[in-house]
Amino acid sequence: MDTTRVFKAYDIRGTYPDQIDEGLARAIGSAFATHVDAPRIVFARDMRPSGVALSVAFAEGARAVGVEVVDLGLASTDFLYFATGYLGTPGAMFTASHNPAQYNGIKLCLAGAKPIGVETGLVEIEALTNSFYASPANGPLASVESLDLMDEWVAHVRSFVDTTALRPLKIVADTANGMGGFIAPRVFAGLPFEVEIMYEELDGTFPNHPADPLNPENIVDLQRRVLEVGADIGLAFDGDADRVFLIDEKAQPISGSTTTAMVAAVMLARHPGATILYNLICSKAVPEVIEENGGVAVKTRVGHSYIKQVMAETGAVFGGEHSGHYYYRDNYRADSGIITALVVLELLSTGSIPLSRLVAPYERYADSGEINTRVANPVATVAALASSLGAAGVNVETLDGLSADYGDWWFNLRPSNTEPLLRLNVEAPDSSQCAQHVAEVLALFEGK
Repeated sequence: MDTTRVFKAYDIRGTYPDQIDEGLARAIGSAFATHVDAPRIVFARDMRPSGVALSVAFAEGARAVGVEVVDLGLASTDFLYFATGYLGTPGAMFTASHNPAQYNGIKLCLAGAKPIGVETGLVEIEALTNSFYASPANGPLASVESLDLMDEWVAHVRSFVDTTALRPLKIVADTANGMGGFIAPRVFAGLPFEVEIMYEELDGTFPNHPADPLNPENIVDLQRRVLEVGADIGLAFDGDADRVFLIDEKAQPISGSTTTAMVAAVMLARHPGATILYNLICSKAVPEVIEENGGVAVKTRVGHSYIKQVMAETGAVFGGEHSGHYYYRDNYRADSGIITALVVLELLSTGSIPLSRLVAPYERYADSGEINTRVANPVATVAALASSLGAAGVNVETLDGLSADYGDWWFNLRPSNTEPLLRLNVEAPDSSQCAQHVAEVLALFEGK
């Protein structure tokens, strides 16, 4: 089996069973356990049907090289990250996040949710995987243990807010048949909220709509329901529930950049002068807000493994991505959708204005959202465009793909790490100018 098709920049992901199957999962288990050199590892899975067989095979591979395994069973990705910190063990999460039902994958980390990506061990694990795939480990199987950490996880999530400050709010959460339907009811239980969970049943075939809140089509049901019941807020979780997107009381979506800016202000009120991270496709409003609130703004590449590494290097208390990932120093520097939801709910509880007015100061520019385009060679296309724009005198940055700053507007174009696509983000002073610039940029590479 060709591992180059499934080992990505910061995780392992592919279609089941043609790109990733039980044999490969077993080899990855042996490789991961060998690489981390720990006495035991923890693993969990989301609700995808293939996750059961894949995770069992992975565990068997780890056990075959003498490493004990702890099985959390069903979990969100942020729950798994917590477990690696709480137990002090490396971990593996079986999920393909927002990808369609035929996909599955593995997110790997060291103890304390320390990331593993191409620059932090994933290349070495791939090499070991190929070795174990050719010659499977066959030593005596180490022990396997099932462990329930739900109570500890819920207590940890709630530690990020003052639960006595929470007030009755009407919440609608669309969990898209993903792990949010498993986590959110347990976290919200006993809190002074009126909560309606849409599509709560765990079903990895996603019978209602894909678990990708970045696609506007997938939040239409939630928007409609927020208006129907007069909710104060809508929460849209992705498949493995490590991301959350907000919908205000008028059913308007709130971008990941706006949420990053809003939570950054909260964190800086708690930690004056702290460092806050934001990725390079976040709105310019994010570093503006960080600096206005006395913080130090640091720009990073896109992707959890990169951001967690920079958090460790800088001591940042918080980091946000436009894609809905929000990272907390006190959460082992890992991202969490449900922690972010609670932080926003506390902010909404302690104020006297609706969410639409609460976020207004952070919504300063118009953005295109992420526009995906298929091209023959995404990497070569970005490189050629960066060269031509640079030669034309445009302010070009290549931290992650291509970022071009024209002063009053900017765009970022980067290859997807999981699909053969180019991802375009544009920001401008208003929606009319944004649409105009989107057309200009697309004309530079569409059809190539």
